[in-house]
Amino acid sequence: MNSPIPLVMIHGLLGSIDYFAPAEHLDGVTVHTPDLQGYGTNHQSNPQAITLDGQARHVAEYLRQNVDGPAWLLGHSVGGAVAMLVASHLPDRVLGVISVEGNFTLNDAFWCRKITPMEAADWRGEYQRICSDATAWLLASDITPTPEREQWARRILDNQSAATVQAMARAVVDETGRDDYLAHVKEVVDRGTPVCLLAGETSRAGWDVPAWVTATARRDIVLPGVGHMMMLESPQAFCRAVRELVQD
Repeated sequence: MNSPIPLVMIHGLLGSIDYFAPAEHLDGVTVHTPDLQGYGTNHQSNPQAITLDGQARHVAEYLRQNVDGPAWLLGHSVGGAVAMLVASHLPDRVLGVISVEGNFTLNDAFWCRKITPMEAADWRGEYQRICSDATAWLLASDITPTPEREQWARRILDNQSAATVQAMARAVVDETGRDDYLAHVKEVVDRGTPVCLLAGETSRAGWDVPAWVTATARRDIVLPGVGHMMMLESPQAFCRAVRELVQD
């Protein structure tokens, strides 16, 4: 009997990524959903100290302490950038990377670029407004509200402070805007680490994936009828695609 495949799922700008119980839909996979620094169970971390590189080292330490042997990394949105940095720093512990509309360039950081220059008090007020109406947040994301989705949305929005979101947004803009970020991605690709791309049909056109990443990707899957928050819209279809990628 084959051993379960370890999969570490890294959430995006808003966490966590365990709200839809992915482990229940991923037979044959051992699912890990650690919170990044400043999020969820790690909310006591100092938001002002957040960097993408620091988040990558946090995940690398999680791998060393909680996962026996190499694992697949899945990163959603901002988490995709973190996953690439982990694969660059710790290649011997990474079986492959699944980038779920992960950040490659500043074109993928639209919301982060909006949040970054805001005064802290202004952003705090804006985030409080967003958190106060999960239904409106879903509608603004072109997602049809249902009672389950509204419950999940509240969990997502309540998982971190406004200060953490803004600090993470600034880290994304700063670090993915540097030439050495794509150099890290190229290092992962050139090393032969499997890289898989997973996108939603309604959001794929806006995902700025470098042509050389697309050309070398092991798989490039587009889920029909969903967008950037595909796991919230269709968790079972999302998990089927993920299982297919890690078991391929």
